Amino acid sequence: MYRGKFIAHTRWRSTAGALLTVALSAVSPGVLAQAPAKPERLTLSQAFEATWARQPEVAALTARRDAARAQQRAAASWTPEPVAVELTGKTDRLNRNLGAREYEAGLAIPLWLPGERGRSQALAQAEGLALESRTLAAQLRVAASVREAWWNWQRARAEAATAQGQLDSAQRIAADVGKRLKAGDLAQADQHQADGAVAAAQASVAQADAAVVVAELSLRTLVASPTMDFKASPADPGAEAPPDATVTDLDAHGELLALKDRAAVAEGTAALAATQTRANPELTVATTRDRGLSGEAWQQTFTVGVRIPFGAGPRHDARTAAAKADALELQAQLNLERARLAGERDAAKARADGAKLQLAAANRRAQLAGESRGFFDKSFRMGETDLPTRLRIEAEAAEADRQAARARIELAAAISAWRQALGLLPQ
Repeated sequence: MYRGKFIAHTRWRSTAGALLTVALSAVSPGVLAQAPAKPERLTLSQAFEATWARQPEVAALTARRDAARAQQRAAASWTPEPVAVELTGKTDRLNRNLGAREYEAGLAIPLWLPGERGRSQALAQAEGLALESRTLAAQLRVAASVREAWWNWQRARAEAATAQGQLDSAQRIAADVGKRLKAGDLAQADQHQADGAVAAAQASVAQADAAVVVAELSLRTLVASPTMDFKASPADPGAEAPPDATVTDLDAHGELLALKDRAAVAEGTAALAATQTRANPELTVATTRDRGLSGEAWQQTFTVGVRIPFGAGPRHDARTAAAKADALELQAQLNLERARLAGERDAAKARADGAKLQLAAANRRAQLAGESRGFFDKSFRMGETDLPTRLRIEAEAAEADRQAARARIELAAAISAWRQALGLLPQ
């Protein structure tokens, strides 16, 4: 009877498997492709890209580029303003009604002032470059915020990992003390002391976990991407590559480029204002068809005229002086910004060098503390070391591990800050 049940169960499983295979084969690949993708592990570069995609500058960037290209096309046109059509008609129908008629059609063509077209083209080109450099400067400001939030998160995660390791060690020691208490090798006071170390470690873990949540929320506020998995991100994300030794020139820095291009725009505006001493003249080309009385033959004449406005006077002087003042102010600001960025670059490099030395020392201390932990753990198990000494050695080893982990994060953060000072975006 049992053999019959087994055969029936086997046949049912085979039939169910066949039906499942047929059902899966009937599902189209598009339906399978609609399954939710697994969230990506978050990296610094992805965090920056996600944050930058949410910035207001990105939303308006395409429209601003279109405006800059339109301005360049306008500056390259043959006339400073569109050509105008003039149509006039004259009749005596309302008074004498003798049949007098006159119709005129003409074109009013604005003309460039001497040098105005070339300087307008130069200004439009400078404004296009200023738009791109201003975008790069905005990217650097966003990168600074992301880097700060990112490395604060990594510091909190490193502290949490170290605190959890200290808790695991304290629990292991407390369990060992409990076994020896039952065997009569240790007193109840030793158990209390071990349990107190566990409680202190648990408090440290709770505090570290809270700091991780706070730092993660700060980073999530910037990134706000549902496709990024914060929990799956590696505990040690790896540092950005140190900048090349040749990358020391600040001329390509986004902040300096933005100020330099703004100064170029101000200078171009001043140069253009210097040529616009008056409104644009106009060339008028017209034809007139008229008759004096009803029954007379129509006559046609042609007219060519030039309209030359007078000089702008004080208004032009004020506009030119304001443009020159803006150019001088931006040039002075550019010099100050270059000096500031040079100081930040040198300070960031010095911090990175110091962090590298600190990491080497912290790793050496952690190695020695780990070896001492092994020695004293063995002697404690053999009864040659008392519990206070064992707990002290464990605390020193945990502190050494914490400093080593913190030193690794600080070195990575220092390199990231060094790249930020050089105007390099996250990688």
